[in-house]
Amino acid sequence: MNKTKLIDSLDSFTRQYLKMMLWSSTDNSNDSGGKALDENCGIKDITIKAIKESIADCEAFQEENKDILKDYDSSRAGNDFWLTRNGHGAGYWDGDYQKQENDGKILTKSAKVYGGIDPHVYGGKVHF
Repeated sequence: MNKTKLIDSLDSFTRQYLKMMLWSSTDNSNDSGGKALDENCGIKDITIKAIKESIADCEAFQEENKDILKDYDSSRAGNDFWLTRNGHGAGYWDGDYQKQENDGKILTKSAKVYGGIDPHVYGGKVHF
């Protein structure tokens, strides 16, 4: 599958996960971290390998948590998967994941299993 078709096939959870990755990560172009990746990069600038890794993680996470996630907006849940797995100051624990008492806690614990990812730009492409 070519890259354009791969990107076009993304579900809303995965698409928003990648957008949040670009928004919340920087290019480290200066001592304060530099610019957010989304200022100069879009999903099309992410390597196919990184997109496929993201798809696999997002599909696995959604499958593992499908009974909880069915009650929530998939785009927002994709945002929060990125934020939670990477230890940002926002995520499932502070969002509107309380339709059932422990939804936020369960999703947070599940996301943390995936560990953090450190995106970086090399050769004009976003790599993990």
